[in-house]
Amino acid sequence: TSAVTAAVFLASRPAPVLPDTGFLRQPQVLAFVPFSKSTLWRRIGERTFPQPVKLSVRVTVWRAEDVRHWIASQPPGG
Repeated sequence: TSAVTAAVFLASRPAPVLPDTGFLRQPQVLAFVPFSKSTLWRRIGERTFPQPVKLSVRVTVWRAEDVRHWIASQPPGG
């Protein structure tokens, strides 16, 4: 069935790897944090998640180092 095919496809994809340096776009950031896009932007507004960098009118990124530091600063278990 298509559900089995999808499960096999997802299981066969390598886990995302957070780079040491560089920039991450929003979908990449969301692959490493345990919340939705709406929660990401709410936390940015509350200043409880790293602020993004605006590279151009249509390009917003996060520094990989900032995201890595945020992840490391979270208490174990959530």
